[in-house]
Amino acid sequence: MQKGIDYTGISICYFCHDGKGNFVMAKRSEQCRDEHNRWDIGGGALEFGEKVEDRLRQEIREEYLTEVLEYEFIDFDDVHRKHAGKDTHWVALLFKVLIDREKVGIGEPHKFSDISWFTLDSLPDDLHSSLPNFFKKYKDKLI
Repeated sequence: MQKGIDYTGISICYFCHDGKGNFVMAKRSEQCRDEHNRWDIGGGALEFGEKVEDRLRQEIREEYLTEVLEYEFIDFDDVHRKHAGKDTHWVALLFKVLIDREKVGIGEPHKFSDISWFTLDSLPDDLHSSLPNFFKKYKDKLI
């Protein structure tokens, strides 16, 4: 049984910012599961029995090599898309997370080829397929 395909998966997604209007994003590498060479905010699947806050902190530590200074729950989003020709369904729990910009790095070079900082007015064109909707829907909560 596969999360998101055979049953609804729960993901923890985060908009990491520096407190000055800048958001860090990682570019997905060719070795990433899907959405190659697209910019993504970061996230990970919640495992059975795991606390949401623990998964949030662990994912940010793994992906961006830094700690959560503060976080705020934004909302949830129902994410339906295709992966490898199959319909997928995830419920994404979305967080706005303050991190130390000076400590950010690529923690998973096998998944990410680059990281960069963006403002909401200067987002790259090649975003992960779920992000245009996220940014449109939650832009006011990210400011």
